[in-house]
Amino acid sequence: MIEKGELVVLLTIILNKVDCLEELLTAFADNDISGATILESTGMAHTLGEMDENKFIGSLRMVLDLDRKDSKTIFMVIPEDQIKKISSIVNRVTGGLDKPDTGILFTLPVSYTEGIRQ
Repeated sequence: MIEKGELVVLLTIILNKVDCLEELLTAFADNDISGATILESTGMAHTLGEMDENKFIGSLRMVLDLDRKDSKTIFMVIPEDQIKKISSIVNRVTGGLDKPDTGILFTLPVSYTEGIRQ
């Protein structure tokens, strides 16, 4: 739960390694992390890679898994002090975001919220 006056961030995970989603959400729940919104998403490079007329992206075929078309984008508004805990869980479950085509995680400051339990 977010306490009144507590610093909060929007934590976003672009999960390319979608086979980890269920385990990731279970790990979040096991660690009392809740309130995620999950959307289907597709990356620009993957979309461009499917276009025959774009020759530049053809060179990316060697490093991208173009058979995987979809990603999952996970949004969470969380207290700032949970970033490291969530990052640790994500990296453990995925095998590490430093691995190619696994995903990315970033945060943005949130200056105003409504509808979140305080």
